[in-house]
Amino acid sequence: MSVNLLKLDTAARKAPVVPVIVVDSARQAAPLARTLVKAGITIAEVTLRTPAGLEAIAAMRAEAPELLVGAGTVLTGQDADAALKAGAEFLVSPGMSPGLRDALRGREHVMIPGIATASEAMARHEEGFARLKLFPAAIAGGAPALKALAGPLPHLRFMPTGGIGEGEVKTYLSLPNVFAIGGSWIASQSDIAAGNWGRIDEIARRLLALA
Repeated sequence: MSVNLLKLDTAARKAPVVPVIVVDSARQAAPLARTLVKAGITIAEVTLRTPAGLEAIAAMRAEAPELLVGAGTVLTGQDADAALKAGAEFLVSPGMSPGLRDALRGREHVMIPGIATASEAMARHEEGFARLKLFPAAIAGGAPALKALAGPLPHLRFMPTGGIGEGEVKTYLSLPNVFAIGGSWIASQSDIAAGNWGRIDEIARRLLALA
């Protein structure tokens, strides 16, 4: 097992709830990192949906070295290169394209690619990806789909993301093939922009209590 996967698994065992973060300004990164760590969060995924994403990754890692910070919405090889240069410790993509696949050769251990079907899951595993993301989880069958996949594909482990409600967290995390769940509502874009650190802390603690 690679160092990246070992760190990811260790962090997920402590806190299997991963905020999927959209940051409008890198100035928000340091207080956000402090808030997440204080609440008990161990993994954060900063998306590249805004120009501030890369700078936010670097700032969060500098502010909270104990927080495992990755990059989400990685769509191209250029995205992967830039994210890793900024200090991202893992990468997450909504799916997998031929171009991104080619760009990642030799770096499969840092990527969690999105899948929506059993065939995609099998293909990604054959290509060397050890952790997968069911996305969008709610549309792709949710917890029942993951439970069904665990039968024929017990060696695969997932981080479902997309449309997961708070009431479903315990159900997802009770599945043996789920190592973590992700959600943008844990630390929402609006709460981050407004500096609602107390609300983010409250939500994170409540979810971790469910986990």
